[in-house]
Amino acid sequence: MTSVEAREPQQDRSRATRARLLESAITCLAELGYSASTVAVVAEHAGVSRGAAQHHFPTREALFTAALEHMTRQRGEQLKREVGDRGHLDAAAVVELVFELFTGTFFRAALMLWVAAASEPQLRAQVVPLEARIGREIHHVVVELLGADESVPGVRETVQATLDLARGLGLANLLTDDGRRRAGIARQWAAMLDRTLH
Repeated sequence: MTSVEAREPQQDRSRATRARLLESAITCLAELGYSASTVAVVAEHAGVSRGAAQHHFPTREALFTAALEHMTRQRGEQLKREVGDRGHLDAAAVVELVFELFTGTFFRAALMLWVAAASEPQLRAQVVPLEARIGREIHHVVVELLGADESVPGVRETVQATLDLARGLGLANLLTDDGRRRAGIARQWAAMLDRTLH
């Protein structure tokens, strides 16, 4: 066995450990909140040693910002799968997909991180630029899904309003199931969005 062959299983194990830590960080954030989600708690949830966790993520901030990036990739892949499964999407289908992005475990975990970043300068310094990039990426995907022309006055703002509305409705859904009201708002917003874009 060559040294390269010996390293491959080790690299595979390392990647698997990192992935387990990121998934556990998301789950812990969503279920326990930021203050209770220490590196030790995440490591225990992932079934790895604290030392292994710190090997991959030397600081708590590094772990949770990596988890936020991981969540974003996962959500982007989920969106692409949905689009691939459905083919051409009308405004109502796009609004439904966008609203779904801002519910569930990923959104709850991201929210916990945003709240913590608001009062922890070290975390905020990492989360703010990351969130700005993520926001641009999601905006771009939604523009593509809608086939929108942002050179038309008001279109860019309307797409952004869609994302902001979805985020606000996601907050309303945190404490109680707000699905019925959200569905009605989604229908109305999709009709307005369609008129703006066409």
